[in-house]
Amino acid sequence: MRLILAPMEGVLDHLMRDLLTRLNPYDLCVTEFVRVVDMRLPARVFHRLCPELHHGCKTPSGTPVRIQLLGQDANWLAENAAQAINLGAGGIDLNFGCPAKTVNKHRGGAALLADSEQLYRIGRAVRAAVPAHLPVSAKIRLGLEQRDRYLENSQALAEAGITELAVHARSKKDGYRPPAYWPLVAQIKHQLTIPVIVNGEIWNAAHAVQAQAESQCSDIMLGRGALALPNLADTIKTGTAPLPWNEVIDLLLDYSALEVEGNKAVYYPNRIKQWLNYLKLQYPEAQELFTAIRTLKHTEEIRSLLRKQL
Repeated sequence: MRLILAPMEGVLDHLMRDLLTRLNPYDLCVTEFVRVVDMRLPARVFHRLCPELHHGCKTPSGTPVRIQLLGQDANWLAENAAQAINLGAGGIDLNFGCPAKTVNKHRGGAALLADSEQLYRIGRAVRAAVPAHLPVSAKIRLGLEQRDRYLENSQALAEAGITELAVHARSKKDGYRPPAYWPLVAQIKHQLTIPVIVNGEIWNAAHAVQAQAESQCSDIMLGRGALALPNLADTIKTGTAPLPWNEVIDLLLDYSALEVEGNKAVYYPNRIKQWLNYLKLQYPEAQELFTAIRTLKHTEEIRSLLRKQL
C-alpha cells in the first residue's frame, strides 16, 4: 500500500507538505497545480510552487514530491513538463480533476473529461517529453455532469503512456458531496494494467479499508481527510491512535512558525482559519477555537490565543 498526499489548490502548499510528511509515512506528495496556458513558464514559477526542487524534489523529511501541471494545450504542457524535469522534478502529474469554475471555463481540469481524444493527446505529448524512467501520472474524476466516460477516459490515458492514475471517485457535478463511488473505481482498475489510486471521502482508517475493498485498489490518495485528521496516514498505515487535541494545538503552533518565518506570512490568518474549518470535522474543540479566532486579523494575536490553549 502506498499513501499519497493529494494536491489541494491554496491549501496543501510546501509548508503543509513539510508539516504533514514529518508526521506521517507518506510515500509521495503532489504539488498544487502549475497552470499552463501558452508559454514555457520561467523557473521561478516552478520554484514558487515547489521549493522542494532546491532539495532533490523532496520534503525536508525526505518524501518525494511530484509536480502537477494543469492546462489544455498538449504541446505547451509537454514543454513545461520538460522544463520541470530540467529543474529537478522527479516526475509529472496531470490535473484532469479540478472542478473549479474558473479552471473549467478555460477548458482545464475536469472540463477535459468530455474529450477523451484530447486526454490522449496530452498524455502522449507529456509522456514523450519526460524521460522514460520518470513517472507521468494523472488525476481524473468519474465524469462531468454524470458519472460516465470514466472507462473511456482512463483507457485513453493508459494508452497514452501514463504511468499511474489517481481517481477521485465522484463527478465534477458531485463536487465534494458524499458519497464517493469507490466501486466504480474498481471498474477502472479491472481494465487497466497500470496502478490505479483511489481518492475521495477517506476520513479515517476504517474508510481507508472500505475504500480499498470497494475499489480493489491498494494505493490511496488523501486530501481533505489529511487536514481534518493530521496523522490520518499514520493511523491507516501503522494503526496508531488519532492525534489528541493537545498535540493538534502543538501542530498548529508549528505551522504558525513555518508560515510566519516563510514568505507567506501575510496569508497566515486566513490559512489557520481554513485549517480549523477542516479540523472541526474531527475535533469538537476546533469549533470553539475557530469561533474565538474567526474575527482576529493579526498573526500575533492568533498565535497568542493558540499558546493559551496549551
